Amino acid sequence: MPAPTKPGISFPSVLDRVYQDHKRHLKVDEIMSRDVVTTLPGTLMSDAAKTMGERHIGSLIVMDYGTPVAIVTERDLLSKVLADGHNPETTTVEEVMSFPLIRICPTIEIREAARTMIHRKGRLAVFECGRIVGVITASDLIREMPDAPETSLNVDQFMTSDVVTVDAKEKIDTIATIMGSKRIGSVIVTREGKPSGIFTERDLLSKFLMKKKSLNTQVGRAVSSPLKTAPAGISIHEAAKTMAAQHIRRLPLMKKKQIAGIITARDLVETYAK
Repeated sequence: MPAPTKPGISFPSVLDRVYQDHKRHLKVDEIMSRDVVTTLPGTLMSDAAKTMGERHIGSLIVMDYGTPVAIVTERDLLSKVLADGHNPETTTVEEVMSFPLIRICPTIEIREAARTMIHRKGRLAVFECGRIVGVITASDLIREMPDAPETSLNVDQFMTSDVVTVDAKEKIDTIATIMGSKRIGSVIVTREGKPSGIFTERDLLSKFLMKKKSLNTQVGRAVSSPLKTAPAGISIHEAAKTMAAQHIRRLPLMKKKQIAGIITARDLVETYAK
């Protein structure tokens, strides 16, 4: 006779356990982005930004004489170009790209990929038989993060509590400089002191640089709103599920109707990798 269960308590089914065990052993080639978008070293960063914005991606693989040699990202654009006062219209990809490429094999498990990403500090290029076949980002990893002991930890232990906020009247060029100098990918935008939305490096890329619009614009006109949040105290796995479902890479965490911190996709990957 099966053991009685207490009211309100549910236990995972055999299928649930099998599925979660499968997720724990997923291989890189099961989750990688196969559409590898490339550029050339001599491409202007303004054109690279346009390509990333149009394709809704945060990086391009740099090819030299038909060989993948480096990667250029939206963070490179923010921190190495805009924050340093350089002009994307005159700065080339070669001046700011990151190299060498971080290479991994498509058959390794995703937790090992997470460890490589955190240790080497960058997106991963997947190579098979000397040929690039995909790219792995933090977003790819959190989308398939398993419900496991290492992801049951409280998100509060890993969130950034020093959240950068800006007023809705602040100009985009100033905010780009702040984000680049602090090496952060977003700021919380406030109106009359209350959080109203978020402005991210992807917003900068797709709403301004791609369209070559002036950065002398108030951020309140370009903010992503309403602000998508979650309660402080949830697990790493719950945070990953929320971010994957809402297609976001940064999740503000609320406590007593106030922002207590923010967790990013990379923070979640770092926790999972430990």
